[in-house]
Amino acid sequence: MRILVFSVLIVSNTFAQSLTQTELNQFWMEASRQVKEGDFQAYSNSFHINAILVNGIRGESIPIQNALNGWKEGFDNTKAGIMNASVEFRFSDHAISETTAYQRGIFLYKWQNKEEEEQEVYIHLEALLTKINGEWQLLMENQKAIATKEEWDSLD
Repeated sequence: MRILVFSVLIVSNTFAQSLTQTELNQFWMEASRQVKEGDFQAYSNSFHINAILVNGIRGESIPIQNALNGWKEGFDNTKAGIMNASVEFRFSDHAISETTAYQRGIFLYKWQNKEEEEQEVYIHLEALLTKINGEWQLLMENQKAIATKEEWDSLD
């Protein structure tokens, strides 16, 4: 009987983690859409109101609203067609439950202003998320350090 109960718990936990991972994958795909389309409002809403951006590259920690204020022009320019932007995410590690998540990986951000060459940057990322009222929100985004293409490719 103990084995049956233990087996049911394992299967149940595995199913819950699989469902949560699917939801998180959708969260990051939606973030990619928001950047590509310049959907600033939706992107802003993906962060908890008290979220924090840790920028390990600059050695600073700021409220997400400060970061969003700095990013808004790029979103507006993307939406207006003045600039093209995209972001992709790949993850190497995670710890998740039905309502909380920690993910570590790399994101690739590309941008191109009209009549200029495309630029790109790979950044090591750590993210803490929470699920509130059925929606995932970022609590903390830690842009730890510049990554390499080789590191990015190793996560494929």
